[in-house]
Amino acid sequence: MVKTFIVGFDGTDACQRALDFAIACAVHQSASIHLVHVLEWSPYKFMSSDEMRERHERKKQEVASAEKFIEPIVEKMRKAGVEITSEVQYGNPTEIICGIAKGKPDSQIFVGRKGASKLTKLLVGSVGMSLIQSSPVPVTIVP
Repeated sequence: MVKTFIVGFDGTDACQRALDFAIACAVHQSASIHLVHVLEWSPYKFMSSDEMRERHERKKQEVASAEKFIEPIVEKMRKAGVEITSEVQYGNPTEIICGIAKGKPDSQIFVGRKGASKLTKLLVGSVGMSLIQSSPVPVTIVP
């Protein structure tokens, strides 16, 4: 079974560092990369049928745009000989990434650390902190 490194990616410098580190590790461990881009989507409880149709259409457009955003990164990695797959999903990043990891038991998660104040981390928490607490597999936080 090939080990999979799941990388949360949103295009920030922190996420790029996490991807670069995961790739370096993958080369040494003969692992594959699975790039995950999560679009956060807050559910609305009360909507008319017209609003629901509009929201569904907007969601499809955002997924298509996100797929175009990560496509060049994936192609660049493939050309460099990295075994890489990708996906775009809507939802809570921690839940999505942990769900993917549950389906890949021989995996590890890589995410970039973004600077946040101590107060923000205490009140809200970051994706990295949430993953550390929830993940079924090891998590690497890349500074």
